[in-house]
Amino acid sequence: MIRIANTETGKVRGLPAADPRITSFKGIPFAAPPVGENRWRAPQPCESWEGVRDCFEFAPISMQDTPGIGDDIYCREWHVDPEIPMSEDCLYLNVWTNAKSPDERLPVLVWFFGGGFQWGYTSEMEFDGERIARRGIVVVTVNYRLGAFGFLCHPELTASQPDAPANFGSLDQQAGLKWVKRNIANFGGDPDNITIAGQSAGGGSVMAQMECKLNEGLFQKAVVFSGMFTSPYIPNDFFIPKTLEEAGKTGVELFDCLGVKTLEEARKLDAEYIRSKYSELRNQGRMFFTIVSDGKFCHADALAAFCDGTRCRVPVLAGNTSDEFFEGLRAENETQLKESAGTFFGDGAEEFLSFEQARTKGFAGYGAVSAPELGVKTAFIRESRLADPKPCYYYRFDPDIPGDDHPGTFHSVDLWFFFETLAKCIRPFEGRHYDIARQMCDYWCNFIKTGDPNGFDLNGNKLPEWKTYTDAERNEMVFTRDGAVAQDEQDTFTKFLLKYTDKRY
Repeated sequence: MIRIANTETGKVRGLPAADPRITSFKGIPFAAPPVGENRWRAPQPCESWEGVRDCFEFAPISMQDTPGIGDDIYCREWHVDPEIPMSEDCLYLNVWTNAKSPDERLPVLVWFFGGGFQWGYTSEMEFDGERIARRGIVVVTVNYRLGAFGFLCHPELTASQPDAPANFGSLDQQAGLKWVKRNIANFGGDPDNITIAGQSAGGGSVMAQMECKLNEGLFQKAVVFSGMFTSPYIPNDFFIPKTLEEAGKTGVELFDCLGVKTLEEARKLDAEYIRSKYSELRNQGRMFFTIVSDGKFCHADALAAFCDGTRCRVPVLAGNTSDEFFEGLRAENETQLKESAGTFFGDGAEEFLSFEQARTKGFAGYGAVSAPELGVKTAFIRESRLADPKPCYYYRFDPDIPGDDHPGTFHSVDLWFFFETLAKCIRPFEGRHYDIARQMCDYWCNFIKTGDPNGFDLNGNKLPEWKTYTDAERNEMVFTRDGAVAQDEQDTFTKFLLKYTDKRY
């Protein structure tokens, strides 16, 4: 077992995981602390150390609202510890490996957590990398700056730091990925077989890393869980990338709230004070949450870059849960509905109104549809039309989720399954849920290894065939209460809407 590993800045010591065949290294620094003069700058190289550094515990989480306060579903699900250490000094990553020697060259997973770019951390219990590592994969989870610390835009930053004016959290992720490329061989990983993956904002982060052409060659595959969004209707503001100028106005507001005029003054403020004042501003609806077009790291809308082929083109596995992020057409009456249908669908308005879903009003409006499902399928359709199309695999997560709260397949619940960490959850999962989780983790790990989810499960049984999703063949893999079910796209309403999201890009 690799219990001590070399890195470019010094030796690190890990501990046996619950399975002693796995070694976990927690809290490995990959960049200098982003404090003081390093606040709101691209991540800087970390200092070397003498001797062997014990990496036994997760490092402090990024500055954010205190987890575990409240009774929302995520506080009940995994944000359970309000005493968890938190610090602006947060640029650390974690490694799980079952390699016995550095020359094994196992495939590598690099994970970016979600949380709307406001919350989240690598030590969330569902992100335990042990089950994936048992399948012969080196797992790396990368922390990054959040909220005002990670995504601040301000005119002074734009003027004084043209090489890194924004997207500091994204640059943290990139720095972590580059660290993996340079160091992971020492943990038994293959630096030429890296998969980047994430969910929600982590999925959006994967999209942004694919959009950044400077990352070409740093990874060979990508996984996006619930992280691509589009809609034929008026898009949700949360999913619209902002320019430096637009986001900079919010930065000016934040400095006013902080009582400072200059960047120099702001860098001298206490991090806890910034955190609390930013939380007040964010709760009023003004926040830093979107990967902006900064002209350096990010040049375009990440979904548009996927659709036109200007991204780092690698195989992709992506999908969504069946109950998350529905978008609909807002109308108060039949007349408004017809007018709006004409606005959005033109000559296709009559066909739109012929669907039962279009005339059914729910909490999201008329014609409600999954924005992440449309986002993934739109991207995959466009990829399939390009020269030398890369394989793209679509899934939908739709089993039953137990619990007194009757949660449905809520946003993020599939993480318990893909990481096969159901035993850490308080929900009364039954044996069949564990079977689904094992199957989903098998598919995911096959993809991490080869770029193709197909193959065999842990018991040596051939998995149901998962075909690619293309314009010509709309293949879905649906994870039901009975396991994986491959099918052709069934919903004609979704097919109709896809014609219009396709035109948008």
